[in-house]
Amino acid sequence: MTLDEARKILGLGPDQDPRPHLEEFQQARERIAEMVRTAPNETLAMRYQQGLLEFDRALASVREYLEAIGLLPRKEEIVIADSHTEASRPIKTTTQEKIDSENEVSPPLPARKSRVPSLIAWMMILLTAAIGSGWLYLKVQDDKRLMLQAELAHLENTGAVYIENRRWPEAIQVFQQIESLSPNSEIAAVGRRSIEAGMAEEQSQFVGYWTGQAQASFEAGLLDDAETAARQVIAKFPKEPQALEILGKISVSRAAENRQIAIAQARAKFDQRLWNEAIQMAEAILRDNPKEEAASTLISDAKAALIKEESDRTRANELLAQARERDQGQFDQQALDWLREAAALAPSNTEITAMLEKMASYSRTLRVPSDFPTPAEAISHARDNDRIVIGPGEWLGPLVINNSIEIQGAGPTKTIIECPADSGSALSLGPEAKGARIAGITLRHASFDPSGERFSAALVRGGNVTFVDCRFSDASGHGLAVIESGHVIVNRCRFSDNGWNGIAAIGTGSLLEARESECLGNFEHGIESWDGAAVILSNNRCEGNSRNGIHADNGTASATIENNRLLDNREFGLVLGSAAAGRITGNTARGNLLGGMVIRSKSAAVPVAGNEITRNGGPGLILERGLPAAAYNENSLSSNKGKSILADADLNATVETQEISSAPQPTDAAPAPIDPP
Repeated sequence: MTLDEARKILGLGPDQDPRPHLEEFQQARERIAEMVRTAPNETLAMRYQQGLLEFDRALASVREYLEAIGLLPRKEEIVIADSHTEASRPIKTTTQEKIDSENEVSPPLPARKSRVPSLIAWMMILLTAAIGSGWLYLKVQDDKRLMLQAELAHLENTGAVYIENRRWPEAIQVFQQIESLSPNSEIAAVGRRSIEAGMAEEQSQFVGYWTGQAQASFEAGLLDDAETAARQVIAKFPKEPQALEILGKISVSRAAENRQIAIAQARAKFDQRLWNEAIQMAEAILRDNPKEEAASTLISDAKAALIKEESDRTRANELLAQARERDQGQFDQQALDWLREAAALAPSNTEITAMLEKMASYSRTLRVPSDFPTPAEAISHARDNDRIVIGPGEWLGPLVINNSIEIQGAGPTKTIIECPADSGSALSLGPEAKGARIAGITLRHASFDPSGERFSAALVRGGNVTFVDCRFSDASGHGLAVIESGHVIVNRCRFSDNGWNGIAAIGTGSLLEARESECLGNFEHGIESWDGAAVILSNNRCEGNSRNGIHADNGTASATIENNRLLDNREFGLVLGSAAAGRITGNTARGNLLGGMVIRSKSAAVPVAGNEITRNGGPGLILERGLPAAAYNENSLSSNKGKSILADADLNATVETQEISSAPQPTDAAPAPIDPP
């Protein structure tokens, strides 16, 4: 085979040197060797090593062929050509030998046995080499595929671990790497779906837990805890609708709570008779909440109080002038009574206060603690018409008065008389206390007695007593009890947080006159009368009591109830159980839970007209069976949740037959007992 034929078989041009191709084969061989050295595991290293051996065998076959056809020198010739030692040089001969050599006729050379395989054999070798090279290429590609599969399996396992541990950013990164190695990979698609499902589940669990906590705290009124829980959700999921809804409710509730606080503060100013300040605070509430009815009502009440205060000042000045005309420098009961009434109408009028002090000084004055160390000692030394002045402090009762004296404190917030609940009333007045007067004092119990027989903070038994600017609070029983035909006048007093009624009038001949006073938050009724007692109640406020504002069950006695405000009591504003005479006019019954007013048939003789009955939680006016509805049409009824007038009501029937409420209705049963004798 000629060199040209070899070039043609190898696909080389006539001038191309085959040796550079051997260099390419050698470089390819080195790359395979490098794969053996850097294989990631032993299995792949062995596979690459076998491929390297096969490649070396193929390369040796090609080199041998090229040597045979003369395209490459034989290895032994390369060694001889490269040797420069003396032993390799040609040996010198003699001249004769040279001549003989030149003249010698060379014998014919035998045919040289060719080492070149036939063309078919060569093509087989070349084909084998090509197949081997292709197989090696496929082997390398297969190994690459196996390596890719191994890496994908490793990444898939890593991603699954991240998903299981809810490490979403790391999981997302892993499956993005899988996607970059194998575009449109099902593994990546499944991983993304798993991440999305896991994140959705985690969000659902997280949101469900914290919104549940927020809702529970909100319903319990723990607004701070509710907001903290809801904001746990918003911090991770800013647009989560349930948490946003709860935060909205919290905001509304807080606004309502702030309004209630502001209204309570304005009401406190009202209670302190600081009418203008109360109006200003209520107007501020209305600027932000124009529909706030409590603020509107407060403004209306305060303006009415201002008008009345002006009328009271005018009347007080008239009484002061009358007392001055009678002043003869000696004790005058009528003048003192006028001045006391004037002081009650205008307590800030310094002229009236000074004149009252002057005329009171005409009688003997006993002072505590300067003259006597305790009120009890001063009372024991007092005679009719004496005046006892008690300084600021908490003084120990019980005290008992049985003569016509006056006790003057330094003011209800400064002079306090109290005693243990089981030792009696803080102050008791007996039948001989005719014309006694108590002013500027708080009467209360220092403890609570839950027994069935309880003492009141103050007890009047048959005497004739006036209380002015006093407070009756925290009694185990009633704030004030009037029994045994006692006659009590209450002016500008407050009865609050007592265990039974604020005021109770009991028994035939007993009379309660309460004016300009407040009965707030008592555990029974604000004012109650029964068993023949009579009442005259005007311009009082009965609010927030656990039962009714006023409950009058007077039998044959009269009930005159005018211009009272009966607000937000837990049952009704007014229950008129029985009365033979009197009138119910000008009262406001508003916001009471079960209804406005209840009129029973035993009080049919008492006219009920001109009352405003509005926004109650049940019917406005409830008339017992037998009372004609037309006789009660002169009342203003509006915005009550039940019927305006519920007529022909069977108040003795079971609760289920009533439209009034699901709570028990008023009955003729005797109320709770009062102080023991």
